[in-house]
Amino acid sequence: MPLSEIPPAGPAGAAEPPVRSAAVWAALDPLVGDGPLQVLDVGGGAGVFAVPLAQLGHTVTVVDTSADALATLRRRADLAGVGDLVRGVQGDADQLGAVPAPGGGFDLVLVHSVLEVVDEPAVTLAGIAAVLRPGGHLSVTVANRAGAVLARALGGHPVEAHALLGDRDPAPARSRTRPGRRRFGPDELLALVAGAGLTAGDWRGVSVVADLLDTGSGADPAALRRLELDLAGVSPYRDVAGGLHVIAVRGAAATGTGQP
Repeated sequence: MPLSEIPPAGPAGAAEPPVRSAAVWAALDPLVGDGPLQVLDVGGGAGVFAVPLAQLGHTVTVVDTSADALATLRRRADLAGVGDLVRGVQGDADQLGAVPAPGGGFDLVLVHSVLEVVDEPAVTLAGIAAVLRPGGHLSVTVANRAGAVLARALGGHPVEAHALLGDRDPAPARSRTRPGRRRFGPDELLALVAGAGLTAGDWRGVSVVADLLDTGSGADPAALRRLELDLAGVSPYRDVAGGLHVIAVRGAAATGTGQP
């Protein structure tokens, strides 16, 4: 059953995923339509992906550093009636050896918006890839440097945009009180995936236009969703998306070239 057919599960559920993540769900749909799968969601916090996957019948383990996020995950899962399929574990992406894995490893691992904040993205991703079973799939999203430059420029912050263009911290004063956030280009993302011993499929853009619109823009959600899906895999539009997404496979050939 595709995600769009999942009924709402009270305040925590929704019939369709948010527009900005529509391309990610579209890419995941062929993998999660059959099952059940053993899924690991690294940094999955409040269950934005975990709960809908559990509603499809998959067993999901969520690893997150935030106790508050895991409490939200528990409430969402219980409200959606899938509390028995969702397990939260407090920890970070570099300590997955302490997370009990099913025999042979996980079928699907999500690493969404994680590599931007870890100390060593290559080391972290290699460790995460190790808990995949042979033939298992890894879904990775990262912030896109080109998209960040465009968003800052359009938002009236050309100095910050220029800093990002040179791969510099756009707000060093803020970074003194909180960790800086990396951005990546498609070639960097694909190199990280290859370095972890995985074979990448075609990469796509995440939120090509949705994040550029004001919340009160009045754009028709269905039309915006269709536009996002059509632009996600097409250059030059995907090149300036807010994020980048790729699905890779361990120990087998993936569909697509994996080329930037």
